Amino acid sequence: MLKIGDTAPDFELQDQSGSIVSLDQENSDGDLILYFYPADFTPICTAEACAFRDTYEGVSNVGARIIGVSPQSVESHRRFSKQFSIPFPLASDPGKKVIRAYGVDGPLGFGVRRVTFLIDSSKVIRNRVVSDLFVGSHTDLLKKTLRAHDKA
Repeated sequence: MLKIGDTAPDFELQDQSGSIVSLDQENSDGDLILYFYPADFTPICTAEACAFRDTYEGVSNVGARIIGVSPQSVESHRRFSKQFSIPFPLASDPGKKVIRAYGVDGPLGFGVRRVTFLIDSSKVIRNRVVSDLFVGSHTDLLKKTLRAHDKA
């Protein structure tokens, strides 16, 4: 799994609208909060996406962006995004290429770890949260990001 100080690998994935999202595109002028989650429509993943949705405006106001990544299809992401009004890209990685590049594949290749990375505009990982079952530490990272920008 990538650690704080590592360089984040670039990627190109399709999001719920069919658009291509990439690390280069999304963090060229600010921080990127890249989070990996196991599956659309599961209780914990839904709570996490909705918590990120609820802080999205504040995150956007400080020039940061959010992208969620999971192995579900573009269509699953489209339905999930629509049902829960998710305003940020949900990238589809069915072959788990990006999931493996970031080292967040589940044990023995099953599933996906719940991991959030804060990546700066030079592609360096500035912070990381790993918590498979609890969403609070992931949303705390968002709040820390907002506070850091408020102080700047």
